[in-house]
Amino acid sequence: MPVKYAAKDRELVAERLLAASAKNSFDPLTEIDWDAPLLPDTFFINEKRATLYGTRTWERMSHQQRVDLTRHEVASTASVGIWFEVILMQLLIRHAYDQDMTSRHVQYAFTEIADECRHSTMFGRMVEKFEAPNYGPGKHAHELGRIMKTIGWGIQTFAAALIAEEILDTAQREMMQDETIQPLVRGVSRIHVIEEARHVRYAREEVVRRAPRLNAAETAFTRLVIARSAHIIANHLIHPNVYASVGLDPKLARREALANPHRNQTMREWGRRLVAFFEENDLMGGPGLALWRRSGLVAPDYRPPAKAV
Repeated sequence: MPVKYAAKDRELVAERLLAASAKNSFDPLTEIDWDAPLLPDTFFINEKRATLYGTRTWERMSHQQRVDLTRHEVASTASVGIWFEVILMQLLIRHAYDQDMTSRHVQYAFTEIADECRHSTMFGRMVEKFEAPNYGPGKHAHELGRIMKTIGWGIQTFAAALIAEEILDTAQREMMQDETIQPLVRGVSRIHVIEEARHVRYAREEVVRRAPRLNAAETAFTRLVIARSAHIIANHLIHPNVYASVGLDPKLARREALANPHRNQTMREWGRRLVAFFEENDLMGGPGLALWRRSGLVAPDYRPPAKAV
């Protein structure tokens, strides 16, 4: 049985995170060789993680089409990462606005915002290097994000942050160690994983601290907000135009990808740590479960474990 995550003293955690940031932060504009050419015939993510891997369409695609699909999928995910980081930065600024500006907790919030600024620049530079469009999450999700960054508060700020951070972190831990994919992708993943680990710790601490304080109505609403965020983020990582960029019908290819067992298994693996954390903190349940199932981050018949009495 995993050990249940327990919150530590808020200021002590922030002090440690600030020390870690001072010791191990990166400037991606100088740490990464952006002038180095991309390797020919080399995947940008392990081919088994491509959304169409194992499908009939995949079997009909040429090797170059498959490589190009992974290039565009990584670019799409990076552009969605920028979109979410912009939302997160605004949520953190709003969180800090009502706090003690001399506290280590707020000082770390400012440090994380600075990290996210560099990450957004790094992801944007990578998309440009890939000669891919700025796909983003799509118009509908973009407008929903506008609402979230405006009304999100308290525990919702940190729980929503974890959804994007944990999914990308798990994916990039694979990517940074995979020597079969593009070195540029491994380098970007390494920087993001190292710095994002601090962001995950910061957000987890706040969720653990705040969840027990919610009343029944707040818990129900927070569960629904988290479920909606998970559904939007998971289902908008890959824009349908990715498929058009490699010569496929975007509607048919997206439908095939969403039904692909390999893609769905990937999403469950990337979301496993996140789901387990929300289960521990009683944030999985209610009407939002249908959204979780549709996100692909849990099995179609998923039920949260019974709460211990």
